[in-house]
Amino acid sequence: MAAFSTLRSKSFNERFARFSKAYAVHRPLVQRFLNLAFIIYVLGSTYSGLSTRPSSSSSKQGKGKGKAKPDANESAKPPRVAVDALFYQRLSAILRIVIPSIRSKEALLLVMHSSLLIFRTAISLYVAALDGKIVASLVRARPLEFFWNILRWLLVAIPATWTNSWLSYIQNKLAIAYRTRLTREVMKQYLGEEAEGPEGKVYYKLSNLDDRIKNPDQMITHDIQRFSTHLAAIYSNMAKPVLDVILYNYQLSQNVGAEGLLLLTVLVQSTAVLLRRLTPPFGMYTALSAQLSGSLRHTHSRIAEFAEEIAFLGGEETEKTLLEREYASVVQHENHVLSRRWWFGCIEEGVIKWLWGSFGLVLCAIPVFFKLPGAQIDLGGRTEGFVTNRRLLLSSSDAFGRVMYSYKDLSELAGYTARVSLLLDTMKDIRKGKFEKALVSSATTGENAHILRGRGQVIESEDIQFENVPIVTPNGDVLLRKLSFHVRPGQHLLIVGPNGCGKSSLFRILGGLWPVYGGIVRKPAASEFILIPQRPYLSLGTLRDQIIYPDSKEEMEARGITDDDLLRILAIVEMDNVVEREGGWDSAREWRDALSGGDKQKIAWARLFYHNPRYAILDEATSLVPTEMEGLMMEHATSLGITLLTVSHRPSLWKYHALILHYDGQGGYVFTKLDAEKRLALQEEKQSLEARLLEVPKVKARLSELKALEG
Repeated sequence: MAAFSTLRSKSFNERFARFSKAYAVHRPLVQRFLNLAFIIYVLGSTYSGLSTRPSSSSSKQGKGKGKAKPDANESAKPPRVAVDALFYQRLSAILRIVIPSIRSKEALLLVMHSSLLIFRTAISLYVAALDGKIVASLVRARPLEFFWNILRWLLVAIPATWTNSWLSYIQNKLAIAYRTRLTREVMKQYLGEEAEGPEGKVYYKLSNLDDRIKNPDQMITHDIQRFSTHLAAIYSNMAKPVLDVILYNYQLSQNVGAEGLLLLTVLVQSTAVLLRRLTPPFGMYTALSAQLSGSLRHTHSRIAEFAEEIAFLGGEETEKTLLEREYASVVQHENHVLSRRWWFGCIEEGVIKWLWGSFGLVLCAIPVFFKLPGAQIDLGGRTEGFVTNRRLLLSSSDAFGRVMYSYKDLSELAGYTARVSLLLDTMKDIRKGKFEKALVSSATTGENAHILRGRGQVIESEDIQFENVPIVTPNGDVLLRKLSFHVRPGQHLLIVGPNGCGKSSLFRILGGLWPVYGGIVRKPAASEFILIPQRPYLSLGTLRDQIIYPDSKEEMEARGITDDDLLRILAIVEMDNVVEREGGWDSAREWRDALSGGDKQKIAWARLFYHNPRYAILDEATSLVPTEMEGLMMEHATSLGITLLTVSHRPSLWKYHALILHYDGQGGYVFTKLDAEKRLALQEEKQSLEARLLEVPKVKARLSELKALEG
């Protein structure tokens, strides 16, 4: 039995020896196969890790796009943001904007960036080998070789530092280039050249006809900047580590054998899968953080915008409560994210730095404890191999760790991508006339619902004519079901009625700001209208800019108009002294604070006389100026051939208008010629009768007293 066991053991040893001899002969081929398999595996696992399937929430979000009326509960919840198919669809659309062609500046910067990344990896490989040679020369006590290696170390530092600085510079240039391309595209749609057409005025419709975006200013400034920075960084954070993992591990396999590398890959990848499953949804956190910050910023901006009203009403405590509530939401979210980052950071460092580090030490020990075929090395050679392999392993581990970290960076990029994509998609829908607005309950039933589903015709004409046009607010409130009237050039129209009856709504349709839900609208182009509201808009710039807005000084001079002409226009509204008072035409102020309410209205009338349009829309435009000045401005506008469409309750304006459109506030109206003398006489008679009616109770009381005395 013992002899049989010995024979069996001897036979096994002979077979193992033959297998080892055969493996040693074919080992180079096996090594090449394992290295190729490793490269394919790294690329494939990276691709599959980044190409996840769309989540159910993402699918619902995509299918829900374009709904006319979003559910209130749905709109209150932020959409889930993840690294999924929807993210890559959004990112590819944005990439076509920021990198328009392979010959673009951005593509050239990417090529430069990629070349520098490869060059830096080559330097790292060289430094790893040089590090081992330096330590080996110390162990072998060869001073000349040691100092020669130190000199080579100092020489390689020159291209290494140059490369690192250039990488940072090119990455920042990429971020700026991306931001510039994206900002130009957004501004082209937001304040584009097509502003006069039905697809234009996006900046107005985005805030007034749609509920999806509350703070476009933050998206255009902050979110695009953060997206561009993350996009520029994500390339180096992903491409460079993947390249490093392949090259470092290839070199490592040459030193310790591809077999050990295969075992290391299995151990590392198994823990990496666990780590990825534990990764919190950082993309959703980023998008929600930007949304909450934007809401807080919007609340602050409202205080600055309505500071005077808040101060008069003493609303400080109420506004403070609103701000504290918004800030509490931001802090609560940030604390939640910090706690998730904390525990995930502990797990992440423990796995990547310590657990993977122990795997690497075992791998580096293979050449020391196991004799590799064809390896005949002394103590110095072993030391050199250990130090070199250790350096390669640390670099490889760091690269693989950055691949893992890059998934977190990719999640944050997904958050900013969702914000930028929401801005682009919303503006695209608005240009097509697709709005998502919370509607009043009456808009979904009966005839009102039928009106909202319709669309009217807009025909360019010299006259203004409405034929059976419904007046509908953006939230679906039908103010008038059918409005018809006709105004010819030179026929001034006075519009009166109670608040909220549709007076201003009519002007927004004329200006092309609101959609037409039915009937036929004949009107000149929007450029033929100028609006003067009760609170005129004064832009940033010089005193001259306030008169000629939106023209520039060059455009003014091209029209043959000089500063003397502007001064004569100001003299008409009795504002010519403002030029000297404010320090000349080129003086710059915050004009909305520097001028009184009446002066602002006079500046707006001067702007009207400068542009001399076909029609002027006056919305309580003379409420803060004296009656005499009001008459002078009205008469001068008439002499210039400007047709006036006026909303005002001042009887002093009646004599300047030929037509009147009177809303009753109940969905009805009267359109007729305006006889100012007859209307004034009727008003005087009405006021007389009302005064006499006020005396009736007193007469009745006196009569009762007299009857009591007689009794």
